Amino acid sequence: MKTFKKIIREDNFLSLTGNVVIAILGIGGFAFLARSLSLNVFGEWVLFITGGSFVEMFRFGITNTGLIRFLSGADEDSRTKLIGSNALIGLGATVVIAIILVCCNTFFNDAISNSGYHLFFKWYPLLAFLNLPWNNALVVLQADRKYGKILIVKSINSGLFFLVVLINFLFMELTLNQLVIALIVINAFTSLITIVLGWDGTKHITKASAVTNKTLLDFGKYTTFTLIGTNLLRSADTLIISLSPLGNAAVALYSIPLKLTELQQIPLRSFVATAFPKMSKASVQGKISEVRDLFYTYSGALTYLFVAMSLFTFVFAEFLVLILSGEQYLKVDPITGFNAVDIVRVFSIYGLLLPIDRMTGIGLDSINKPNINAVKVFVMVAANIIGDIIAIFIFKSLILVAVASILFTLIGIWMGMYFLNKELTLSYKEIFSSGINFYSNIINKVTNKRFTESYKNQ
Repeated sequence: MKTFKKIIREDNFLSLTGNVVIAILGIGGFAFLARSLSLNVFGEWVLFITGGSFVEMFRFGITNTGLIRFLSGADEDSRTKLIGSNALIGLGATVVIAIILVCCNTFFNDAISNSGYHLFFKWYPLLAFLNLPWNNALVVLQADRKYGKILIVKSINSGLFFLVVLINFLFMELTLNQLVIALIVINAFTSLITIVLGWDGTKHITKASAVTNKTLLDFGKYTTFTLIGTNLLRSADTLIISLSPLGNAAVALYSIPLKLTELQQIPLRSFVATAFPKMSKASVQGKISEVRDLFYTYSGALTYLFVAMSLFTFVFAEFLVLILSGEQYLKVDPITGFNAVDIVRVFSIYGLLLPIDRMTGIGLDSINKPNINAVKVFVMVAANIIGDIIAIFIFKSLILVAVASILFTLIGIWMGMYFLNKELTLSYKEIFSSGINFYSNIINKVTNKRFTESYKNQ
């Protein structure tokens, strides 16, 4: 019983549990929307979410990574100032973005109204203000490693929207506008809760200082580009497909494999969320060997886990597509000439490469090299965009769009290991041996415990 309590309180377990719960709610909502909306209308919803995700990478990329890093070793006074600066800078960025979107929608209304992005330009400026407090709360809680509270915030937000989508699927037929309004109300409610509980840091906004503003902005000028680049790696495919003659139907088709890839990345996001604060703290304290060991352990353990997950995804691709989106996506689409199952199988190969690529980025940020990580990510973005353009406009192939994801990730791994090796002196061999040691230790602990308990009972 003590062992069970220890496990459920452990950082990695709490982080993983939180991401699993949110992913289940998110994918469940996605599945119900895919079944209740037509192909073109569902494509519009995907573009609304994609546009919002891209802008939020810019808003929160300015300060989030820096706040996590600098809070790791901050005293109480510095902590209050850093949290206040995070809230202040986030508010300023939101104001700027809202003004830009409103102006674009005003001056280019005809073009936007006839595109798949009209919902985004119409509603996101309001949503941006209403989801700011709870997003600020998440980064402060992550820096403090309060994963239980993170789970509460995410469950409220995702759970309520899942409920709306489920009710819509079973009993109602809401329009896209009504679904977006429901999303806005839920975000406002979630933010109100974090403000009342004091988790968001808004009350410290007046404590922000020029020094802490500069500290976060200096670090953030690189991490912003990194996060924008990271988002582009996920959304560039969708954006370019939406601008191609293939249109919204292809966007909807391609979104199914992308959503399954997000499911595959649940453990990656969970373990990275715990690895970054640990590696940052070790780096701040000058413990380079500890940073290296953490990199090896997390990279190796996740790589072996992803081998199993990718194999499962490849073998059961058809079943997964059926569960997520229904039979309509199993067939070959007459417009694009492809089906989602084939793309899922290509993405399962892409999944094998994600752990080492992501951990090299985390490693560079943790040792205060966000500029190098930004260069790495934007080289990957350039490779991805070039690959997407060739795949879509020359070969008119959604399969080759997925293949481009494999190529740019290989480039990212090479660059990440090259630059990180200069600081930590790394070895690919150690990654895989550390992964084996990680699982061996878990097995030994379990078997030794069983042996001990059996011996005591004799």
